[in-house]
Amino acid sequence: MAISTAAIGPIARHHQIRWRRLAGPPRRAAVAVAAARKAIEGVSDELNAVAAENLDFAPARRRVRAAFADVQRRLDHFLFKMAPTGIQMEERYKINSKGMEIFWKSWLPKPGTTTKAALFFCHGYGDTCTFFFEGIAKRIADAGYAVFAMDYPGFGLSQGLHGYIPSFDGMVDQVIEQYAAIRATKEVRDLQHFLLGQSMGGAVALKVHLKQPEVWDGVLLVAPMCKIAEEVTPPGPILKALSLMSYVLPEAKLFPLKDIGDLAFRDPEKRKLAEFNVISYADQMRLRTAVELTKATRDIESQLEKVCAPLLILHGAADKVTDPNVSKFLYAKASTKDKTLKLYAEGYHSILEGEPDERISSVINDIVSWLDSHTGIY
Repeated sequence: MAISTAAIGPIARHHQIRWRRLAGPPRRAAVAVAAARKAIEGVSDELNAVAAENLDFAPARRRVRAAFADVQRRLDHFLFKMAPTGIQMEERYKINSKGMEIFWKSWLPKPGTTTKAALFFCHGYGDTCTFFFEGIAKRIADAGYAVFAMDYPGFGLSQGLHGYIPSFDGMVDQVIEQYAAIRATKEVRDLQHFLLGQSMGGAVALKVHLKQPEVWDGVLLVAPMCKIAEEVTPPGPILKALSLMSYVLPEAKLFPLKDIGDLAFRDPEKRKLAEFNVISYADQMRLRTAVELTKATRDIESQLEKVCAPLLILHGAADKVTDPNVSKFLYAKASTKDKTLKLYAEGYHSILEGEPDERISSVINDIVSWLDSHTGIY
């Protein structure tokens, strides 16, 4: 199966929708919102009521995340149970040049540990820079790397309409701005800088690299969204109609979204725990977002031969969300001579979150080993 135009990250859920106009300042168009969120098993009615709040805007998402913080810490998942201790963590908000308040977080090696390099994470469409990535970041930081991550505008804890991408290039530019500010800090400015992108975040990471080919010392991609196969691309007239409609109803949730949770997580118990990332976007895709993702993948596909940084591509061989054959295509087209492609037998889409514990550990170890080989520090 090729990449779907939904192009989503590790977490997705299907909801029935209804129409109403959002409360607050008048908007250009009515927006479809979720009528109900599926109740999360094992939590109180009170917390389920909190999770069912309208999460269109950042203040609500921040309240919900705070309400679930204690529950999330106690989840029975390998990434939480086996996370190293002593990692230095910090969360911050920064208003960027577009006036958007961006949430970002850092995980630094234990005090007294030499920092080998800095790794900058780009998350997927149905994901955030926290939750599951917390455990991943701690493992990488424990290996001696400074890890940084941000929520894109409209995702996670950052300001903006939930799940709305008015311009993919504009979003990428805001990622570049945020990470440029971090790269300039005295803690990491003299280190090597690497990009790590997962699913849609793989497209973000590739676009960042293509815009800054001389800046990054390597690009690591996990199940990347970098090409849409012709057999799943909407016909030209339909794409044109969607594009035109997106100017009239850009924020409307009109794009059909299949529930791919079971396709993303091979371990059904880990699939259930994904529901606890309550601030991830889980509604129907907004129309402009769908058009922007389609445009972005087409643009990336046309520039794959310009990928010139050292490249690591990791992909589940049984992934039915983003096609591993597309990763093979990227591997073949990239001009860099320093490139590695690894496919994991029977692996689904979320190889960092939804596989058996041993596989998750193996994928993280492969990331660390590749970084070690490119920093020369073991």
